[in-house]
Amino acid sequence: MYTASWGDVARRDLFGSKPDRRDRPYRLVIRLALVVFRLFRFRFDVRGQEHVPAEGGAIICSNHVSFLDFTFLGLAAVPQHRLVRFMAKSAVFSNRVSGPIMRAMHHIPVDRKAGAAAFDSAVRALKDGQVVGVFPEATISTSFTVKDLKAGAARMAVDAGVPILPAAVWGGHRIATKTHDVVLRRGVPITVIIGAPLVPEPGEKPQALLRRTKAAMVELLDQAQSSYPDQPAGDDDRWWLPAHLGGTAPTPEEAAVRDNAYAAGRTVTSQRTPPLVQLKNLIARARRR
Repeated sequence: MYTASWGDVARRDLFGSKPDRRDRPYRLVIRLALVVFRLFRFRFDVRGQEHVPAEGGAIICSNHVSFLDFTFLGLAAVPQHRLVRFMAKSAVFSNRVSGPIMRAMHHIPVDRKAGAAAFDSAVRALKDGQVVGVFPEATISTSFTVKDLKAGAARMAVDAGVPILPAAVWGGHRIATKTHDVVLRRGVPITVIIGAPLVPEPGEKPQALLRRTKAAMVELLDQAQSSYPDQPAGDDDRWWLPAHLGGTAPTPEEAAVRDNAYAAGRTVTSQRTPPLVQLKNLIARARRR
C-alpha cells in the first residue's frame, strides 16, 4: 500500500526533468490532490503503471464507481510522467469554478447531444501523442459492476491507431458516489489497476475491440474487488459491495431500471441526504474531533 507523503508533494522531478510549461496548472492540481491524499491518508494499491506508455497516444478505459475516479486514475500515470486528458460532460466546463480549471488542464468536453466534436478533439489529442481518459460506461455504475460500454473509445482507438489500456478503480465510492452521502473518512484503501494494452488488430471493427475491452475491464475489476483489504463493518455497511459479493447495492438489472427512469426524468429513490444537511453533519463531526 502507498500513502502519499509530503516528500511526494514537494518532489521536483515528479513530472520528469523537462515538463511542458503549458501544463503548469495541471501539475499544480496534482500536487494539491496529493496534499488531500496525504491529509486523508488514503491507502493506494496501484498496479500496472508500467503499461502506461512513456510517450505516444493511448486511451485509458476504466469502470466508474465514484466522483473521484479521475483523480485516482491520473495518479497511476504520474510515474511515467504522463498527464491524462479526461473526457468529461460539458456541464463541468460551463461551471464558473470548475470550467477554467478543466480548460487549463486541457481536458475534453463532451456534449452528449453533439458528440462528434468531442470525438474529433479526442482523436486529435491521441494523434498528438496524448493519453486520453474515458469512462465508457458514460455514468457511475450504481451496481458497482461494469455496465454496457459506449463504442466511442473503441472507435477512437481504431481511428487514431492507438492502444486501449483497460483499467479498474475501486474504493473511492466509499467516499463519494451517486445516490449516497459524501463521507470524508481517513485511511480508505483505493485500488487502481491498469491492464495490458489492447492494440487494435488490422481490420478489427470497433465493436470487436469494445468486447475485448469490456472483458478486460470486468477481469480487472474482479481482481480489485477480490484483493481489496477492507470488509463491511456490519450489515448497514454492505451498501458498497455489489450484490454478487453479498452486498446490498442494486443488481445490474435494478440499476439499469433506475438509470432509465432517471434519463426519462422520473423521480428515483435515493439514499442521499440533502447537500445542506450533509454539510452540517460534516461540520458537526469535525467539531467532535
